[in-house]
Amino acid sequence: MDKDKRKELIEAYKQMKVYMGVYQIKNNENAKVLIGTSSNLKNRWLTLRMQLEANKHPNTRLQKDWNDFGPENFSYEVIEQKECKDIVNINWELENMEKEWLEKLQPYDDKGYNKKQVQ
Repeated sequence: MDKDKRKELIEAYKQMKVYMGVYQIKNNENAKVLIGTSSNLKNRWLTLRMQLEANKHPNTRLQKDWNDFGPENFSYEVIEQKECKDIVNINWELENMEKEWLEKLQPYDDKGYNKKQVQ
């Protein structure tokens, strides 16, 4: 690759917007959801699918249903996103975004795969 093309690709990469936010994985058979966050939503579903397909996802209930129902019965959806560019504390921002969605959707027990946090 010549130097000009390389510079052009590097500049294009730097200009790409990175979005952080909240996503859900939904079991379309029983309507259970897992709410999660990521500082880079663009690649999150790829990582999650790789974990699930390798039988290595840390959420054992989600992993069991993935194995039982099959990947074709699950969907991934970004439910809130923000551009990372001007965020000072991404972890704090993500924690607050997730907290709002957990309160709103209550994805626990029969409704979802999240575990209630002990306060």
